[in-house]
Amino acid sequence: MKKSRFLPVLASAGILFHAPTMSLFSKSDTAEALVAPSDVAAPPEDAQKTATGLASKVLKAGSGDEKPAASDTVTVHYTGWTTDGKRFDSSVERGQPASFPLNGVIKGWTEGLQLMVAGEKRRFWIPGNLAYGDNPRPGAPKGMLVFDVELLSFKKAPAPPAVPEDVAAAPADALTTKSGLASKVLKKGTGSTHPTAESQVEVHYSGWTTDGKMFDSSVARGESITFGLNQVIAGWTEGVQLMVEGEKRRFWIPGNLAYGDNPRPGAPKGMLVFDVELIKIAK
Repeated sequence: MKKSRFLPVLASAGILFHAPTMSLFSKSDTAEALVAPSDVAAPPEDAQKTATGLASKVLKAGSGDEKPAASDTVTVHYTGWTTDGKRFDSSVERGQPASFPLNGVIKGWTEGLQLMVAGEKRRFWIPGNLAYGDNPRPGAPKGMLVFDVELLSFKKAPAPPAVPEDVAAAPADALTTKSGLASKVLKKGTGSTHPTAESQVEVHYSGWTTDGKMFDSSVARGESITFGLNQVIAGWTEGVQLMVEGEKRRFWIPGNLAYGDNPRPGAPKGMLVFDVELIKIAK
């Protein structure tokens, strides 16, 4: 299946595409949707503008009054242009709607789609600082971008897990290894086999900084994740090997076993706290 090069996702996001059995658009509808808007160069006077500089205009009214939240998963059709009228991406052209968590895309989409209801079609003028920037990564469009987006549907995210009471520091009864990794069993497992560093494991997890801010959660997304234990941060590689299938454990991972105290942009710094449930040792 052909995937978009430009769907406005963060580099770290893992977006899944779901192709329908047939396009939702006729040939004439598709052709019309691909033509650059007459107002592509700048938002018109009657466009709605937010405090961030995002401008938008409703092209087709939707139904209902419920709107997606940043943590919800949306399914959309869209077409994107640069302000000179050059089309750089379109799910309409591919005949394949795109589905993704709304908090895993560029800021202009995260903010903008929360203004919409199901069935609505809206045009967005997204400033560079809410898109890929004025000096983006190679191949990405720069500056202000214009998107026509139709919100087909959205799925509410599960309620996020509560912040642990001991998130600020490991309690006295936590198990601490020589590396400084601390952990505590929250739920006993049913198996007896431990994974190795080379194992593939399936887990559910939530992660917080020590001030109680959640920065990631497969639980909140409603999707477990499978990965190689030698492909993740050192604290996970070491810690998950202590577990058996069915076990749930809380980890306090020092910065040197996580992303560090001066991590790459966007990554959480310092000690991190994770609740991890080992669902399955895949192999």
